[in-house]
Amino acid sequence: MAHADLASLLEHAERAFAAREAVVEGERHLTYAAFARRVRARAAAWRALGVGPGARVAILEHNTGAFLEAYFAAAWLGAVLNPLNVRLAVPELAAILVDSGAAWLVAGREFEPLVGALRHASTPLAHVLYTDVEPDLALTCARVPVAPDDLAHLYYTSGTTGRSKGVMLSHRNVCVHADWAVAELALTAADRWGHFAPMFHLADAWATFALTQVGGVHVMLPRFEADAALETIERERITLTNLIPTMLKRLVESPRARAADFRHLRLVLSGGAPIAPALVRQVLATFRCEYVQTYGMTETSPYLTVGILSEAQKRLAPEEVLRLRARTGRPFGGIELEVVDGRGVRVPADDRTVGEIRVRGATVTRGYWNRPAETAAALRDGWLYTGDLAVLDGHGLVNIVDRKKDMILSGGENVYSTEVENALYEHPAVLEAAVFGLPDPTWGESVNAAVVLRPGEHVGADELRAFCRARIAGYKVPRRLEFLPELPKTGTGKISKHLLRTRADGSSA
Repeated sequence: MAHADLASLLEHAERAFAAREAVVEGERHLTYAAFARRVRARAAAWRALGVGPGARVAILEHNTGAFLEAYFAAAWLGAVLNPLNVRLAVPELAAILVDSGAAWLVAGREFEPLVGALRHASTPLAHVLYTDVEPDLALTCARVPVAPDDLAHLYYTSGTTGRSKGVMLSHRNVCVHADWAVAELALTAADRWGHFAPMFHLADAWATFALTQVGGVHVMLPRFEADAALETIERERITLTNLIPTMLKRLVESPRARAADFRHLRLVLSGGAPIAPALVRQVLATFRCEYVQTYGMTETSPYLTVGILSEAQKRLAPEEVLRLRARTGRPFGGIELEVVDGRGVRVPADDRTVGEIRVRGATVTRGYWNRPAETAAALRDGWLYTGDLAVLDGHGLVNIVDRKKDMILSGGENVYSTEVENALYEHPAVLEAAVFGLPDPTWGESVNAAVVLRPGEHVGADELRAFCRARIAGYKVPRRLEFLPELPKTGTGKISKHLLRTRADGSSA
């Protein structure tokens, strides 16, 4: 069912699913009627503090019911919600608040020291609302009418390139994405979604709206921890969730996963970063349910592709099915997608020729907040140029080989970091791996890898290089290997190659 804005989506859910369970947060269980009432009460309290149409309201919170309510309370007032990455430092958060112009901050109580520091920084902050203050249910207010193209959300990119910028998403962007997510993933009121990935990021936030649209249940897990997530899947009968590969790896590596009951789980989605085929094999063996690889961007609300196989593809040989499941997938509903060369010409669907993905559709951002130059560079002739490099096969399936900025040009040869990482992941001692380029006086760029070994495992750099050399060309094998206790991550759990590059003066082998 199409909705023009997020507040009308909530009104529909309240009418259609009033008595159905909406939110599970620990011992608290809310129906859709109770949830909508709390949203209106929060909105009324915000309005009393001056929040109105177009106002930017920042939020600094983990995955809680209050975060769910904030998404809809902002929409109710025609305000713009600005979710903040909880792992950012004070100067980074202050820069976002200055850029967005947010005068209101909604925050979990545990962030009170951080909020204090922000209030002493030079930001536009005027009001702080703590989420542990329960809304006065006697308060209510009428919703503010908005146009479909009015701004709903302002997400700041994770900054893996070192600079964060605000992505503008409209009510139309978010609502159209919810419609297509319902259709593509066959979401129904019987679904119970595990909010495991951070809600300040679209890896999880899109489900706030799609699950509400069908009257599904939102199950909250404040912070991701593998055993807690596994226990929640069992206890709350989770039917589907979305996790980035690093989170999935922690789940399947947990000893608890071997004895867990996943009978209610029907679908595991993976997105946010490329996934190694070896990990896909582990996910399928562990969860014994449907697995779908996804690809998307904050700029596209987020999904651009889904790896949903056709019935004919599912009947192929097991190894071919596994290969297809590990690919990035076909275009998501409503998205027009092309893989093009530097002249904007489509590359052949030969699974070899690499080009850049460009997309257009109703879920694509209109640009970056206060960044006209960056907007013009990304949005050209009606297309969003993603910066992702990919190939296209005869099935019409896309497969990402690298970010444009992460491709390594070594000795005149293109080296795609994903291919090298996949080779490293095949080694049984490797838990995590990241491949990146560094300037080299001889080769232009050299191939470098940072590796985390599984607990109790020992392997040398030369052995890993020999292992890779048996699987990929010699010029792709990492010249420099660094063993780390853990890889640096962004707030969404993605491996940060930017941070790896900046610390590349560390130990090597």
